[in-house]
Amino acid sequence: MRWCRFVLSLIFGACLASAAASADSRPTAVNLLPLPSSVQFGSGRLAVDTAFQIGASGVVDDRLRHAVARALVRLSRQTGLEVSRSLAADATKARLTIVCDGPGASVPSLDENESYTLEVTGDRATLRAPTVVGALRGLETVLQLTTADRGGWYLPAVTIQDTPRFRWRGLLIDVARHWMPMDVIKRNLDLMAAVKLNVLHLHLTEDQGFRIESKRYPALHEKGSDGNYFTQAEMKELIAYAADCGIRVIPEFDMPGHSTSWLVGHPELGSAPGPYSIERTWGIMEPALDPTREEVYKLLDGFLGEMAALFPDAYLHIGGDENKGTQWMANERIRAFMKQHDIADPNGLQAYFNKRLLTIVQKHGKKMIGWDEVLQPGLPKDIIVQSWRGPKSLGEAAKQGYSGILSNGYYLDLNFPTSQHYLVDPLPDSLGLTAEQAAHVLGGEAAMWSEYVDPGNIDSRLWPRLAAVAERLWSPKTVTDVDDVYRRLALFSPWLEIAGSRHITGQGILVRNLAKGGDIAAVSTLIGVIEPVKEYRRGDLHKSTQFTPLTRVSDTAQPESFEAHRVNRAIDALVADAPRFSLNADNLATTFSRWRDVGPAISAAEAGSRALAEAGTMPEDLAALGTLGLEALAYLRNGTAPAEGWADAALARITTAETPRAECQFAMVSGMRLLVAAADQRAGFDPSDAAGWQAKVKTRAGVK
Repeated sequence: MRWCRFVLSLIFGACLASAAASADSRPTAVNLLPLPSSVQFGSGRLAVDTAFQIGASGVVDDRLRHAVARALVRLSRQTGLEVSRSLAADATKARLTIVCDGPGASVPSLDENESYTLEVTGDRATLRAPTVVGALRGLETVLQLTTADRGGWYLPAVTIQDTPRFRWRGLLIDVARHWMPMDVIKRNLDLMAAVKLNVLHLHLTEDQGFRIESKRYPALHEKGSDGNYFTQAEMKELIAYAADCGIRVIPEFDMPGHSTSWLVGHPELGSAPGPYSIERTWGIMEPALDPTREEVYKLLDGFLGEMAALFPDAYLHIGGDENKGTQWMANERIRAFMKQHDIADPNGLQAYFNKRLLTIVQKHGKKMIGWDEVLQPGLPKDIIVQSWRGPKSLGEAAKQGYSGILSNGYYLDLNFPTSQHYLVDPLPDSLGLTAEQAAHVLGGEAAMWSEYVDPGNIDSRLWPRLAAVAERLWSPKTVTDVDDVYRRLALFSPWLEIAGSRHITGQGILVRNLAKGGDIAAVSTLIGVIEPVKEYRRGDLHKSTQFTPLTRVSDTAQPESFEAHRVNRAIDALVADAPRFSLNADNLATTFSRWRDVGPAISAAEAGSRALAEAGTMPEDLAALGTLGLEALAYLRNGTAPAEGWADAALARITTAETPRAECQFAMVSGMRLLVAAADQRAGFDPSDAAGWQAKVKTRAGVK
């Protein structure tokens, strides 16, 4: 691990140096993520060496001291330099001085001022912030700015003014379906802080597990968790750790549906006779709390009062989604209650439940959050709606005066590419909101549901794509350059490993497990260009349970193949380079040769690995794609037309390769189609109408 981090630090420094400037010139690109509100580079540089120290003036509290200590540890890892691990005794002699006007709230809040300014000259750097949390955000920018060239490590001369676009920038982690222990959550809190996220939403109860200790109702966690839950002491520690990072912790206790784990210990609360057992499969289950029983509200009053005392944040999430009401309508007594109270359907009964629940939440001094379904006529305006339905639904809530946060478009467990998440905006112009209405859109939360996520692969499912979502929620609305965010993610990904992520090293462990002593490089080549199937197709292709080991091909492949993205972009550039057809051709040829030659080694590894054997003909498909790519490049370079029928056969072979296997698919098929089509149309290229030729190529390839 130490050697891995050392190599990653060298890679990161070299990458940044390639885009950095010499001492007497200015950088040509901003290599920060999220992008600040304003960046103006100057000439010069501030050396970062063993004498580098951080000082502070104004408000200096324990949170700032801890943040500086963490930053200096990471700076040392990042640079390989032995630097001081604490605040300088004399701030006037420090190279970086932090000036805080105030401590901010003792508990991070929705109204926290997170802005900061940073000025770096050749002599010193000054970070100013109105609160300690603002200083924390600025420190992350300092760490990202630190770069190297042959002259050593340094900070470029720069003036930055920065403030977040949205106040609510969160991540939901589902610890209920698959248990996520303390070290996993702490590690990802560090990484959230690195990209300036400020809310950790813990989904603590679900059909598959009840993950928080209740001292008043111990049967909840003792019978509903398989022994995997946070004790209250652990949760206090976690909340304090998050606060040190300037991050709020919001608990979610899902009800009245998604509640099987509640009923294992308290079957008397259910809408159907027990006994109940923890669900081991995935989907929308039928068990639901019975809204007509007074004992339900008595227990919820006691439990939520206990949790309100444990969690200091102003908000408490009650879930409220995906309850079909099947058990309600099958229960004669519940139907009679509905008739007596003039409740027409399950939606009306859930609205009744929510109103009573809201009274309990407010009694204990909290504000309620729920998913879209909680928004029913008559609810007070101070609840927050979390939208899985989309910006339009969020906009409608805002027009009614309800505040909300967007999660639709940020479900990272669906394995969509960075570009798709990045272009989703909580406040698109199409909503047509007034300024007053727009103020109700507080921000957004990425969601990591854990049907197919466990401690071994969660980092690779979150990072680096979550950094792009963080930028959408922090940076100005005008920051929308997809190509540039991919460029910066390529630099940022190894830096995240230095900050504590395991999205690269963790995948390496899974690859070695797949190879079972076979050719690791060959297996890595295959894994590097495939992705798990999208949305919820995996459950349709392969049934799994809570106990299915997440060590298969589909667990090892990254949600987005950045290697495939590179290939697709290189092919786009090659076609756009007509009539030369030279741009990126050599690099593509090297890649295609590797694909062509890797098949036998992977097939040999498959013989000793049952999990890898699930990939079926994927090694042969990859070899075929490599061969087709080399042939297409040859036709383009030579200006010759392929043999009759070659393109049709090649496109058919790509279609065959496109069929999912092991719940995975090749991620570069659109680029390969474009390359084959370009070769097929090469002889008809007209230099005077390159755009028309490119349009014909795309039509032939069947891509947009």
